[in-house]
Amino acid sequence: MDLQYKRVLLKLSGEALAGEKKFGLDYDIVSKISKSIKDCVDLGVQMGIVVGGGNFWRGRSSGKMDRTRADHMGMLATVINSLALADALEALDVDVRVQTAIAMQAVAEPYIRNRAVRHLEKGRVVIFGCGTGNPFFSTDTTSSLRAAEIEADVIFKATMVDGVYDKDPNKYSDAVRYDSLTFSEVLNKELNVMDMTAASMCKDNNIPVLVFSIDNPENIVKALKGEKIGTIIKEA
Repeated sequence: MDLQYKRVLLKLSGEALAGEKKFGLDYDIVSKISKSIKDCVDLGVQMGIVVGGGNFWRGRSSGKMDRTRADHMGMLATVINSLALADALEALDVDVRVQTAIAMQAVAEPYIRNRAVRHLEKGRVVIFGCGTGNPFFSTDTTSSLRAAEIEADVIFKATMVDGVYDKDPNKYSDAVRYDSLTFSEVLNKELNVMDMTAASMCKDNNIPVLVFSIDNPENIVKALKGEKIGTIIKEA
């Protein structure tokens, strides 16, 4: 089978793992997403994953907490999700490694770029936890950074909406979905798809981003096969 991409960085939101519960983990949802990831691996795709932590921690929502400490708490939330996803993948006999940007030897490997690439070359899924390891950076920026480091062909940004719109489709019934965009348009129009640091990094490194809904986890496989879903962002 001719695949559109051979090495993929999958960005999952923490909310996607919570399902309708909106908080914590819905193991049925985690298992369904893991099954689609397994299908990709079985097709011969090398898969790296960055997962957010918003199902456990949304930052200093009160505005009173120190930003650095709040971001560190968010990084720990991503590790919970990474371990849960690794467990679900291992239950499907997928070889997986969790690497964290903050050292925690008892539960995961430290992030080492060359080791991550070697795992991918051996067919292992690599899940990157703790964001970049630094406060003030989002997991979107982490996805862009890791994708550049591992030389991924594309970032799959699996979200709660089915693409990029000109305005919030949950608030405006006349919102229009884009089939394709350039990073320059994303930046100039200030579209709420990823933060500007992440978009600029993808633009500078020529890494396309495909935004699609994770409501149907099979969309991951469809995207891999080049089916027309979501919104593709790349420079012309």
